[in-house]
Amino acid sequence: MITKSKAIETAADDFKKIESTATEKTVEGLKETASVAAAGLEHAQVQMKEGVTRAMKTAEQVAQFSQGNVEAFVKSSQILATGMQDISKLIAANAKASMDESMSIFKALTTVKSLKEAFDLQTSFARTSLEKAMSESGKITEHSLKVAEQAFAPISARVNAAVETFS
Repeated sequence: MITKSKAIETAADDFKKIESTATEKTVEGLKETASVAAAGLEHAQVQMKEGVTRAMKTAEQVAQFSQGNVEAFVKSSQILATGMQDISKLIAANAKASMDESMSIFKALTTVKSLKEAFDLQTSFARTSLEKAMSESGKITEHSLKVAEQAFAPISARVNAAVETFS
């Protein structure tokens, strides 16, 4: 029969074997877990780096696009300012021509010899003035529309670029 001390020794040896096996398995499990965690961390770092790179590239593209918008607005403003200056010159020239014509009619009125002659001169002046005003008004309107179209062209191009870029 097995003696008590032999049984205790055998149980102690068995316990040591179990403890050793459990320790080995725990260490192996910890190593595997650490390996998986390291791989996961490495993968997360790669993804994070790619995400930051994409975000930086997007930020650059947005900055470049915004710069293009500013340039388009500046160009549009320049076209509009030049166009308005041209329209102002046209209006001033029309006003000067009208004033010159009024002065010549006034001078002519001072030399008339009859009321009928004055009335005819005044009627002719009114008719001519109205015709010129209508004609010049049409020219100014046409010029204004052309300036508006030219001034809007850079902005329209940016809108089209935005649609293409962000679609």
